[in-house]
Amino acid sequence: MSAADYRTELKKPKTRTFYNATPSVNQQQPTTMNYGMQEMRAAAPMPMPPRVVQYNERPGPSDFSVKETSPFLGGGQIIGGRVVRGTKRTASGTYVLVEEMRFLFVRVVKARDLPDRDLSGSLDPFVEVKIGNFKGVTTHLDKNSDPEWNQVFAFAKENLQSNVLEIVVKDKDLVLDDYVGTVRFDLHEVRSRVPPDSPLAPEWYRLENKRQEKKKSEIMLAVWEGTQADEAFGDAVFSDSLTSSDSSNVISANLRSKVYHSPRLWYLRVRIIEAQDVIIVSDESRLPEAFVRIQIGNQMLKTRVSHRTFNPTWDQEFMFVVAEPFEENLVLSVEDHSAPNRDEPVGKAVIPLAAIEKRIDDKKFRSRWFHLEDSISDAMDEDKAKKVKFATRLHVAAALEGGYHVFDESTYYSSDLRPTAKPLWKPPLGVLELGILNANGLHPVKARDGKGVSDTYVVAKYGYKWVRSRTVINSLSPKYNEQYTWEVFDPATVLTICVFDNDHFSAGNDSGNNRDQMIGKVRIRLSTLQSGRVYTNAYPLLVLQPSGLKKRGELHLAVRFTCTSVSNMLMKYTKPLLPKMHYTQPLSVNLQEVLRLQALNIMVARLGRSEPPLRREVVEYMTDAKTHLFSMRRSKANFYRFTEVFSGVMSVWKWMGEVCTWRTPVTTALVHVLYTMLVMLPEMILPTVFLYMAVIGLWNYRFRPRFPPHMDTKLSYAENVNADELDEEFDIFPTMKAPDIVKMRYDRLRVVAGKIQSVVGDIAAQGERVQALLSWRDPRATAIFVTFCLIIAMFLYITPFKLFALLFGYYFMRHPRLRHRIPSAPLNFFRRLPAMTDSML
Repeated sequence: MSAADYRTELKKPKTRTFYNATPSVNQQQPTTMNYGMQEMRAAAPMPMPPRVVQYNERPGPSDFSVKETSPFLGGGQIIGGRVVRGTKRTASGTYVLVEEMRFLFVRVVKARDLPDRDLSGSLDPFVEVKIGNFKGVTTHLDKNSDPEWNQVFAFAKENLQSNVLEIVVKDKDLVLDDYVGTVRFDLHEVRSRVPPDSPLAPEWYRLENKRQEKKKSEIMLAVWEGTQADEAFGDAVFSDSLTSSDSSNVISANLRSKVYHSPRLWYLRVRIIEAQDVIIVSDESRLPEAFVRIQIGNQMLKTRVSHRTFNPTWDQEFMFVVAEPFEENLVLSVEDHSAPNRDEPVGKAVIPLAAIEKRIDDKKFRSRWFHLEDSISDAMDEDKAKKVKFATRLHVAAALEGGYHVFDESTYYSSDLRPTAKPLWKPPLGVLELGILNANGLHPVKARDGKGVSDTYVVAKYGYKWVRSRTVINSLSPKYNEQYTWEVFDPATVLTICVFDNDHFSAGNDSGNNRDQMIGKVRIRLSTLQSGRVYTNAYPLLVLQPSGLKKRGELHLAVRFTCTSVSNMLMKYTKPLLPKMHYTQPLSVNLQEVLRLQALNIMVARLGRSEPPLRREVVEYMTDAKTHLFSMRRSKANFYRFTEVFSGVMSVWKWMGEVCTWRTPVTTALVHVLYTMLVMLPEMILPTVFLYMAVIGLWNYRFRPRFPPHMDTKLSYAENVNADELDEEFDIFPTMKAPDIVKMRYDRLRVVAGKIQSVVGDIAAQGERVQALLSWRDPRATAIFVTFCLIIAMFLYITPFKLFALLFGYYFMRHPRLRHRIPSAPLNFFRRLPAMTDSML
């Protein structure tokens, strides 16, 4: 090996691999991964040769492992979670968790005095920005000699194959676009811009025609070199997002990186108290069976139907989800249930949401009387509302609840737990920084030009803030290198990152019928992160499909959580997880689930109206909207989780059984000695227990996780699931499957439910036997138990408790020769007690 080859080998970034599983003996070690840091290696310190470190925690395939890497980022090389700065100047600004990528930015502002080219004497100009094999095109403007575009193009410096930049102005034509003029730049003469410098001022440049003459036609341009820290980065069209089939307006709509904010959601509590003078116009003598229909947007609820009376009373409360700004109205409609399938309207009242009072505590909110009108338009007429008249009135109390946290995602993966009202927010505890570096080994999702390609983008969500990276076209190893920041208010929250394939960017392909495909998901719980440590890991992108578990590639992330106040952070662990209103006026579990679905629909509608939109499939996948639906696989996984949790208790019980059977006499003797000491010195019991737990915790510190936990395929029961169970899990609700398949699944569900029913019945029977000890359902058994209790009470009054405890313990751990194989008398007595099973039909 030559010296140059040896130096190149030393400069490879080292990769440490963490396994969720214990690899088999013949398992190959994973290879190191090149994350494309070539442009930053020259000035970085020479690292040690790559090494692989294995952490064996849970058995499973190594292909689904999380790999810790040591990349070269803008702040320096990441080694063991720390930033080691080299001799090269660090990245400007706050972009220290991503590679510093150099771009050539071209801003095309406007043009003036362009010559007419068509036979009609008009000009439909557009601009082509060309450098090597890359070309960006602005929108064309009809019949405009002084057009204005104000578009930015960005070309990655590492991919440029030419030193000349050409700006060509053309006239749009049906057959062949006409040439208007061009401007050329030598890339060696382009200036660099480093934030926080002010934006580069655009300049006017004369266009050169076909005869290489510069006349009065001019174009305003700005050309500079920069990084992703540049202000123009978010608005630019990138060279890796350009294809010949794209139209510039569609690119602008669907390919750029953007930051979104979820709408601020409120709970609306509506209390329908009573109504007066409910008279049916068609038959004034008939007593109505009235009810109230409450509607906000597409949310609609009804009160119960009252008894026949002119002054019905309901006194019912209802909860809705509404979003700022409060543009909708609360519509209350009093109706008469005149027939089984017929409801006759009596009157309507409209309350603007902006007029409803807000409250942040559990204090009583005021009620109001509203006159009912014949139509919604009359109810919204303020002049009619001010008139004094005799009509049907409705007594209503309504309030916007700001003291609750509105759940818009699964409670287990919540990224925000703050109440809605801003006055109740506490200061942030820290800052979360996320660097989306790149993806590797992606699988082709679609075919283009005869080859498999992927057009991927990354979406991350934490709290109210959503971020979306730019879409990288035609790449199975895309580089994003985008960094985002969030304020952290609670460590018991989760950051969610997902990768999607964009299916809406091609020209004429934005009909809304296509769906962006899910490639994989990463969840990071902030409480598992050490403050100040930079976690650089390659996470496997796992997705469960009807065909089985698939790995679609790996996503390389850099994450850092910085705590601003350690004392506030530690105190947060003693505070309630949810706001105060969830405990003073709790909501039922079923109501919270209904409200969560309402909040999800509102968020889908709002984010879908953004540009570019976050579509329904993206929002639902990010928020795990369908986890409440039944899945045989998840049911088995939860059952195994349950057995895993109680396996420790069962192990202790099994060990105690071995002590009682004297399987190891030395251990049994030591247990007798320890038990005697604790009985004679009872004040040492609690100190011993807590000291034991502290020692166990300190012992386990050596085996603490070195990286945030990721998707566990064995824990999820995703490795051994069969095809029919997966097909059932991905079935729509309600199902559209054939009747024989539905019957087979229903029978299988009945078998599983029957087993659960038997277990629940057995547990209930044991509890009922305990109640039967003193309930005199079995008079003889209760008499025996009461007599036994009196004898034991008399015995304990005259016997020291320590002696009784010693005798009981020694009897429990007696030698097997002193035991009988048949059950003991107390157990036989308990099993003979009656349960309520014989009273069931």
